[in-house]
Amino acid sequence: MSNVPEIFGSMVFNQHVMKERLPKNTFKQLMKTIEKGEPLDLEVANVVAHAMKEWAIEKGATHYTHWFQPLTGITSEKHDGFLDPQPDGRAIMSFSGKELIQGEPDASSFPSGGLRATFEARGYTAWDPTSYAFIKDEVLCIPTAFCSYTGEALDEKTPLLRSMKAIDEQANRALACFGEPKQRVVTTVGAEQEYFLISEEQYEQRTDLILTGRTLFGYSPCKGQELEEHYFGAIRPTVNEFMKELDDELWALGVSAKTKHNEVAPAQHELAPIFTEANRGIDENLLTMEKMRLLASRHGLVCLQHEKPFEGINGSGKHNNWSISAGNKNLLDPGDNPQDNLRFLVLLAGVIKAVDDYQELLRMTVASAGNDHRLGANEAPPAIISIFLGDELGQIVDALIAGKDYEGAAKTMMDLGVDVLPNFMKDSTDRNRTSPFAFTGNKFEFRMPGSAMNLSDANTVLNTAMAKSLKDFADAMEGLEGETFQEAAFAWVKQTLSDHQRIIFNGNGYSEEWEQEAARRGLANNKNTADALPCFIDPKNIALFEEFGVLSEAEVRSRYEVKLEKYCKLINIEARTMRRMLRRQYLPAISAYAAKIADHITSIKTAMPTLSTQTQEEHLVRIQQGLDAAKKAYDALATKHKEIVEIEDAQEMANAYAHELIPIMETARYEVDQLEILIPSTDWPVPSYNKILFYA
Repeated sequence: MSNVPEIFGSMVFNQHVMKERLPKNTFKQLMKTIEKGEPLDLEVANVVAHAMKEWAIEKGATHYTHWFQPLTGITSEKHDGFLDPQPDGRAIMSFSGKELIQGEPDASSFPSGGLRATFEARGYTAWDPTSYAFIKDEVLCIPTAFCSYTGEALDEKTPLLRSMKAIDEQANRALACFGEPKQRVVTTVGAEQEYFLISEEQYEQRTDLILTGRTLFGYSPCKGQELEEHYFGAIRPTVNEFMKELDDELWALGVSAKTKHNEVAPAQHELAPIFTEANRGIDENLLTMEKMRLLASRHGLVCLQHEKPFEGINGSGKHNNWSISAGNKNLLDPGDNPQDNLRFLVLLAGVIKAVDDYQELLRMTVASAGNDHRLGANEAPPAIISIFLGDELGQIVDALIAGKDYEGAAKTMMDLGVDVLPNFMKDSTDRNRTSPFAFTGNKFEFRMPGSAMNLSDANTVLNTAMAKSLKDFADAMEGLEGETFQEAAFAWVKQTLSDHQRIIFNGNGYSEEWEQEAARRGLANNKNTADALPCFIDPKNIALFEEFGVLSEAEVRSRYEVKLEKYCKLINIEARTMRRMLRRQYLPAISAYAAKIADHITSIKTAMPTLSTQTQEEHLVRIQQGLDAAKKAYDALATKHKEIVEIEDAQEMANAYAHELIPIMETARYEVDQLEILIPSTDWPVPSYNKILFYA
């Protein structure tokens, strides 16, 4: 049995280790950098680097790497040894402050969206001291930002850190209006990671799973999730062994893996950590995803993190639980006194305003080829952004907007003066699984991100949009005091809620009625990635990022180009894979089976001419008709695909993929899937869902 307190954080150069190993003055200087953003002196960095190296070597590390997040969406690393050969033939282990602070990976092969030409190779990684260094596979990993030679951000971390700085500054301005001292304000994140585990043997027989992460063909299993028995059910022994090893590895890396369970779909599971600062929480989620993929093979399994690996059962999301903290206070906790209540209402109104004003931008952050198959599929939130507040808080907001008394479940009257919010239980309402953005007591749960996503984009937009709301509040309130401030703050809350009431929806997000109602409210409904991405370069959104120094216009446009290019490349890979599987696996197998039936009919007629072969002949007709339909779909797919790849404009290409090619791919899938249930498994070229999802 694991000794969790002993294991936890044992491979992390965390605050506890730093306090033990660094001189007191060096530790204080480093903490000022971490907590207050003060510049790090090179002399301090040298001391930190030496202590970090000594600690890492004691733990068995031989190399170090600047661990960063390029625009690929995953992490990257280049390993350098501590080895330093000496003139006398010996070698020492060295690591300097300069090597700690800055690295220089080749930037030419990472996506830059036009910020860098291919021949412009130089890029820099810069140490992020707010996220702890850790040891992974005998390598000291140093979390870093990644930028170009000319200073533009080429990664996911840099804009996130900038957005956290923006919300810290604007939140402090807002809190100062309430008489609170300057303090460190951070956003926190808890990422609930869903994933599938399947047999490695079955996986290796599916070209589509190997190349695209999802099944491009496959008829629904005889038994899916309709019995609702897998959710929270007993965990398979093979999966349990994987989960135990995963826990040990994550705990050693300081990842607070807290909850694990079976999810709704067969072979689907979830891991949820305890909340931590957004920057560190996202780093830890990326580590978790990597460990899941790597450890699964030790148990004869493959971890699938695609948003929709299997048709007809639930896909996988990654719920982003987001809140704002100052010191030890959660600012989205309603509190127990009127002053806290008013502050909470300001924060609540700010979030509602942020989400409404930048709904399309927030939707864009979760747009991907994989997530397009998941959103709005009666298993995940729709593509329409809305906010769920719950019955009680929703009624309070309605009363505030209408200027009426609120009478809660406990018959508590609301005074529309200062005591604006009665106490209410954090869980005084049911959850709404259909809501994209739901208040859950002291945080908001953003349910739209897909399981494969880096959460940096979503949190960068949330932070920046919230910083804008807080700035608007502070601009209006600074200089006001006492009752004048309280009345003005309450009026701001009331007006803000009134202006943005359209984004609040507590009903069923899956219903057709909501889609129609959302259109009447003027809410955006960008159903696929091609439709969602253009808002990124809307002047309003560029202005938001530039106002807070989160992204320059050039950086925004480069990311738009990167996302477009990635979407087009992924659909291109899927189309090529589908064509290859049709041509080399499905069509030959179906044709061979048709010939087998024809031979069978001939044999029967030869042996007994008077015997009826009507059943076999009818079956052969169905198979041949299906084969013709599949071949027709293949021809249409090949023709359209060849046409689209010649389009030069990336947005036009994405539009063509989304609106022209994908429907053809869906037709091809349908025709093949209809034949799967007519042909024996021994003659079918790939394992069925029944085999893949229900292994021992």
